[in-house]
Amino acid sequence: MSNYDFYLNFLVGTLSTSTATCCIQPMDMIKVRIQLRSEMGGSTSPFSVAKEIYGIGGAKEFYRGLDSALLRQVVYGTLRLGIYFNLTEWVKVNKNGGENLSALQRAGCSLFAGSLGSFVGNPCDLALVRMQADTTLPEAERRNYKNVFDAFSRIVAEEGITSLWKGAVPTMMRASALNVSMLVSYETAKDIATTAMGPSASPFQIQFGSSMIAAVATAVGSLPFDNIKTKMQKQKAGPDGKLPYASIGDCFAKSMAKEGVTGFWAGLPTYYFRVGPHAIITLLAAEQYRRIFGIGQKKN
Repeated sequence: MSNYDFYLNFLVGTLSTSTATCCIQPMDMIKVRIQLRSEMGGSTSPFSVAKEIYGIGGAKEFYRGLDSALLRQVVYGTLRLGIYFNLTEWVKVNKNGGENLSALQRAGCSLFAGSLGSFVGNPCDLALVRMQADTTLPEAERRNYKNVFDAFSRIVAEEGITSLWKGAVPTMMRASALNVSMLVSYETAKDIATTAMGPSASPFQIQFGSSMIAAVATAVGSLPFDNIKTKMQKQKAGPDGKLPYASIGDCFAKSMAKEGVTGFWAGLPTYYFRVGPHAIITLLAAEQYRRIFGIGQKKN
């Protein structure tokens, strides 16, 4: 792999995840509100939530926090895919003698890429969750961030710079689960389909079918961690100065006690329609961008 390809892999990460984010931002807004409603014991109907969001600010309300979401993908998406593509290529060439990676090797690469990318991108994710959840709070408790940069400056001024990484551990857990579920299932399904269908099969058909499988795996595998991450990041100290959740373990325990095991998958259909299309668009876009840029096709 050339140095040129190395840097292009990061560009592919930026473009593919940003393309997907622009398409699914309204579903992400609905997903966050459903999780917060579940926490408060309210209705989790996606239609009811969508109606409420539209009533607050019209169609543009569904795109609240889009600047945070895109900035997050520029950081997180770039790293989690760029590192994965480069790391798997290095393992393939230097450890496997040109052979495809095993599922375990892919899991290790995606785990490392997802956790590192999410740690660096946590401030953007924190701002996004807070901006999406703001209108669910009583008016006196709303933060009313003007934009992502206003959110950053106020968080640092009011809570300290380390607060930008509030909820970093559950974010990394969620990102790792998402990256592993999406990339391992996709690459494995693609290998199996390619072998079964032979060289005459359409590459796009294989990629599309594999991305559909990856979408289901991504939603089911990452939702419990996404649920905990949302609750940890949006929490605000009460009148007594105490936060609702003291730790990730405390959040898991209280969520289990209040909502039961199924509560961790609250809003799964909506979450799938948010994460599933995002995974599909990201994976298919990445394949097309890599083809357009000629990554892996250049000879040294």
